Order: sequence, then C-alpha cells, then structure tokens
Amino acid sequence: MVKLSNEALRRVVFTNLGVEDHDVIVGPRVGEDAAIIRVGNGYMAIHTDPITGAVEDIGWLAINIVANDIAVRGIKPRWFLLTLLLPHGTSEDGIERIMTDVNRALTELGGSLIGGHTEITPGIDRVIVSTTAMGIGDHYVTTSGAKPGDLVLMTKYIALEGTAVLASDFKNELMNKGVPREVISKAKGFIKDVSIVKEALEIADLANAMHDPTEGGLLQGLLEIAEASNVRLRIDIDRVPIHPETRQIFSALNIDPLASLSSGTLVATISRERMHIVGTKLSKLGINYSIIGEVMEGMPCVEVVKDGRTVNEVNRFVEDEVMRLWHRKYG
Repeated sequence: MVKLSNEALRRVVFTNLGVEDHDVIVGPRVGEDAAIIRVGNGYMAIHTDPITGAVEDIGWLAINIVANDIAVRGIKPRWFLLTLLLPHGTSEDGIERIMTDVNRALTELGGSLIGGHTEITPGIDRVIVSTTAMGIGDHYVTTSGAKPGDLVLMTKYIALEGTAVLASDFKNELMNKGVPREVISKAKGFIKDVSIVKEALEIADLANAMHDPTEGGLLQGLLEIAEASNVRLRIDIDRVPIHPETRQIFSALNIDPLASLSSGTLVATISRERMHIVGTKLSKLGINYSIIGEVMEGMPCVEVVKDGRTVNEVNRFVEDEVMRLWHRKYG
C-alpha cells in the first residue's frame, strides 16, 4: 500500500464526497485520523484502514492500527468490522491464525467484532485485511488543533511498527547483512507495542492536537499536523528516541526510520502550562515520552533541527521507506 499524496487527495478524492451532512463535524481532510459525527448529545468517531504491507501479525495489526485512529480522537474504540480478502488456497488453519490474533487484540482493547465479510478473492496473492472501528464519546480531539507556543510530545520510540515488519518479513536479508539473530528476534517483538490507545485516552482532555503517525513515519505525521493546523513545527532530531535495534536494522538496509511506519508512537501538541500534568499521567502509565519540539507560526512545514542547526524542511508528502522496500520484495 502506498498512500496518495495530499495533493492528489485534494484533487480527485475530496472533490467527490456526495451530499453535505450537517451532522458530519470532521469529514475527509488531510491528516485527520477519523471522521467525527454528531450522535445525539455525543460524538461518534469512525475510521477504516487496510493492512497490506505485512505478512505476519496481520490480524493483530488490523485491529490495533484502526483502534489507534479512534483513540487519538480522545474516544474509546468499541466496535469493529473486519473484511478478509483471501487468496485462493488459503487454509482454514491460516484463517484461524489470523482470527486468533484479531480476538487477542480485541480482548486487550475491550472491543467487539460486530460484523464484516470474508471471501476467497481471485487475482490476489496475499491476504488483505480492511477494518473499520467506531466509538462514541462526549468530546473529541483533532489533528488540526495545534497552536503556536505548544510543545510537541511523542511517546515511546520511532518506527516501532516498521522495525517489527522488517524483522518479520526481511529476516533473511537482515541476517545476510550481518544483523544478529537476537537483534532481529527482539525487534520482531516491537509489534506488541503498536497500540497507543491507553496513552491517547489518558491525555486526551489535555492535548490541543493528537495524531497517529503511520505510513511516512514521524515526518509525515508531523507534516500532517502542520498542514491541518496551518502551523510550522520545529523538531529537534536529537531528542527523538530510537531503539538500538531499530537503528541497527535501518542502518543495515540503508533507510530512514524517521520516514517509516510508526504506529505505536503518539504525537501530541500540549500547551506549556499543561505539559507537567501530561508528563505525570504518562509516567504513571509507565509510558516513556519525549518533548521533541515546538509549534510556531509560519507556513506549514516541519523544520528539522540537529545540533542547533536546521538541516531539513519537510513540506511535501513523505514516501514511506519500509513500504517502498516491502513492495519491491512482494510486489
């Protein structure tokens, strides 16, 4: 899967949205993680996403990735719809493995699978899973709420999902490049850290904006906040935490972890006076976090700073490094 660029979305997708509905508060927009619909006195968040760029753990990812997009709205993900498209020859045991992972993810999140569709699909050579998640709350957070003066916070480490996908699906390539088996094994375990539901719900009432950086990694996620909020983000790359296993694997493959699948990282902008409360809440959850930059006035972009100097300005769509490799291998 390769996302359309933001420019292409605006040209050919966002211009074809049917009739206007006054109960749709947040519809399709660049960077916004889930739709928000007015339901009675509350708000429903709805999001759908396919998983195509993984071979192992696809059931686990299918639930957690969409759950993240509901949680960054400050709303608990409760109900899920699952569509399984299966290549010819898929065994019942293979389907059961996927569904066991789905059930495990749902159980941990406290969510329910309420429907979907399963079929053998001609013309595909691997499983494709598309999931829709929903939840209802009494308030919501957007990607577009970042304000000049806010601090930019991220949780955990960059490229957790990307590292786990590479360790699972590129194991032989990594070993051939000298990456030790124990590094690959540990990196594969990062898949268990892709959920950000717990921390997103914990700080939702204190955040001005929250976002879930997925394809395109941290850089694309930050750019989406900048574009949605019409602000400039100044990010100190030296403050961005990275696992040593991620550094070793990405170095071996000569790709950039800042531009790679980063589910498991929550990005939020927080007013300075609220940051100490947010930090206390995250610490109590046992979630590590870093303050990596600040929100500034200016044309939407991500200013990347290293050693006190600006080394890059990101203002265009970021192609995901892991997905590029994955499609080269699997087509």
